[in-house]
Amino acid sequence: MKRQSETSGTPGGERPTGDANAAGSAKRILVVDDDRSVRQMLARVLVGEGYAVQVAADGAEAVEMAAASRFDLVLLDLNMPLKSGWDTFEALTSRNPLMPIIVITARPNQVFTALGSGVGALLEKPLDFPKLVQTVSNLIAEPVALRLARMAGRPAQFHYLPPQQTEKADGTP
Repeated sequence: MKRQSETSGTPGGERPTGDANAAGSAKRILVVDDDRSVRQMLARVLVGEGYAVQVAADGAEAVEMAAASRFDLVLLDLNMPLKSGWDTFEALTSRNPLMPIIVITARPNQVFTALGSGVGALLEKPLDFPKLVQTVSNLIAEPVALRLARMAGRPAQFHYLPPQQTEKADGTP
């Protein structure tokens, strides 16, 4: 049985859904993206997988929410107004350095920055949802020792998913 979730924390009418008590046992994920449709889509996919999801429309809101509540993982867009994704990453990890963070972006050339920062994964848009779900699951289950190794620049698994290839009408990528 899939667990219910909640989505809240953004302007524009996004409200909690599901039973808060049922969501209490689910792993909690914070989705941070300035595009409301992306937030909703990611939340819908993750709720369908049994995660409790909250959403933030910008980095400042994400930092505020993370200060008030514990999350098991953050999906973080880089291109946001007010507080950039990398500034948000710094603020989140200064408070909780072991929290797994997946950077999701359409911004090119972020692989080396992500590797150097200790990010758990870099997923480029458009997203491959089955791989996203698998990456979320892998990072939530990842032992703390591997997170520490990645943060210290020692050998550790880094998940990099380039943009999903779309096929042309003739079936070629």
